[in-house]
Amino acid sequence: RCALLLVPATSCQDRGFLVIEAAPASPPMLATKDLTVIYSSGGRNFIALRDVSLSLAPGEVLGLVGPNGSGKTTFIRAITGVVRPAAGTVRIGAVDVSSLSQRELARQMAVVPQDPSLPPAFAALECVLMGRTPHLRLLQNESARDLEVARRAMVATDTWRFADRLLGELSGGERQRVIVARALAQETPILLLDEPTAHLDIGHQASVLRLVRDSARNDGKAVLAVVHDLTLAAQFCDRLVMLRAGSVAAQGSPAEVLEPTLLREVYSVAVDVFPHPVTGRPVVAPGD
Repeated sequence: RCALLLVPATSCQDRGFLVIEAAPASPPMLATKDLTVIYSSGGRNFIALRDVSLSLAPGEVLGLVGPNGSGKTTFIRAITGVVRPAAGTVRIGAVDVSSLSQRELARQMAVVPQDPSLPPAFAALECVLMGRTPHLRLLQNESARDLEVARRAMVATDTWRFADRLLGELSGGERQRVIVARALAQETPILLLDEPTAHLDIGHQASVLRLVRDSARNDGKAVLAVVHDLTLAAQFCDRLVMLRAGSVAAQGSPAEVLEPTLLREVYSVAVDVFPHPVTGRPVVAPGD
């Protein structure tokens, strides 16, 4: 779509307007339109997502929030093809993801799942190198560049120091950071994180979210993160989308979404919301 810009003419004889055709607006990096997912269980259908539409721009961190069972993980699975939507579309730029092979999709999206299945006998570095698989031919060995990309990702996530240790020997938080490193090593324009701060202490929670925010700012990545901690989401996300029972309850800036009345309706609990003393962003605390 093109925009028309009317500019006053500068000629004394022509007091009309010049018509300048502006460049078409670029599509968002990731967009869903009316995305609907239906699960079947015991002969009955259950709507897990209903008409969810959102967009994600390059360089943006979008936080997906909402209570347990609101559809956040289902949304991640739907846009990555793990579950098939009953209706709606998912696009990367102007391309419908249904037209992409799994290999092509893996070159566009990297995922940090909520409960990854990890081979305990693999070393941490071997796990991170799995992120390079979409860029390799069948049976091709990793190059020196692949190893350097993996090393940089592990340094960024503070996991390089146990690169040779087996995954089964690592703590839950250490394994979680290895999974984040694997996603970064995949070098995709879109990064999807389903509760990336699970199992992490407060220091590593902040460092991981700061890392993905910097990846968006510096590398132009589009980042979608499911975050349970609303205060963390407010501090590190540019926008929030709040789900309730599979539908979008609100979307906008953290200040617009994290409103006490709305939070009480969605989470069924009274909360206090006040500005952070340094950043001014919302801090959410349980009310009396």
